[in-house]
Amino acid sequence: MHAKKWGYLGITLALILGMASCAPLLSKSVAVPTPAPPAARGLAEQAATAPKPGISYDAGAIPPSEERMIVSTANLSIVVKDAMAALDNVKEIAVNLGGYISQSNSWYQGEVVRAQVTIRVPAKSLDTALDRIKALATRVEQENISGQDVTEEYTDLQSQLRNLQATENELLELLRTVRERSTKAEDILAVHRELVNIRGQIETLQGRKQYLENMTALATITVDLIPEELEKPVVEPGWDPGRTLRNAARALVNTLKVLANVVIWALVYGVPILLILLVPVLVLWSVWRWWQRRRVAKG
Repeated sequence: MHAKKWGYLGITLALILGMASCAPLLSKSVAVPTPAPPAARGLAEQAATAPKPGISYDAGAIPPSEERMIVSTANLSIVVKDAMAALDNVKEIAVNLGGYISQSNSWYQGEVVRAQVTIRVPAKSLDTALDRIKALATRVEQENISGQDVTEEYTDLQSQLRNLQATENELLELLRTVRERSTKAEDILAVHRELVNIRGQIETLQGRKQYLENMTALATITVDLIPEELEKPVVEPGWDPGRTLRNAARALVNTLKVLANVVIWALVYGVPILLILLVPVLVLWSVWRWWQRRRVAKG
């Protein structure tokens, strides 16, 4: 009788783990629960009021458009009189709107300072932040705003979390039962290992859920600050010494290419042809010299 009782507990544990493994796949569908074996119904009835893994609990419904979760990102490239002063102003705008500075860089480009800053501001204040930043510019070079809808992923995470938490509660109840009724360490360790596995999955999903909440609550704005000095031409329009230099360099390269082609043709084509033409000439010259020497010898 004692062995039969623990056999029922083993069947119950197998059912719980099987439902937990299928929970992520069934997060959007309503599953018909499989009736438990008669001997295992006692433990199943104890958790009758708890949510069952594999059931969506209406969490798969997509929220209306005003409740959708959007990751907002903006990129600005603006020309300013003083990049460092504009950098301080952008930081002040972020703090005043309840945001913060995510990243800030400044460097010398030639004799002037250029800067780039990334700020995070509340998503509802994105347009206000952009307007205030553009007010610092003498000219807006580029503006790009994008949004990524993560509503479906967030809803799936919520559903999977509920399913895993329900499984965790059932495993905790089973662990208490095993500790009360069993003296075998392996029975307790088996349930405990599955609890650790489920808890790890829960923490991973909770981390991803928190990340999405943070990314949708705060918009990200990256601002490239270009000083006016970099935009001004060195000389007035008309004479372009740079273009003249490029044209001269291009002509020199073309001339060198022509000379190189002549040398290559002379070596690869001209020398063999010259050798071919010289062979009969040398033969005739040798015959003529031989004939001259013979005629002199006879005279």
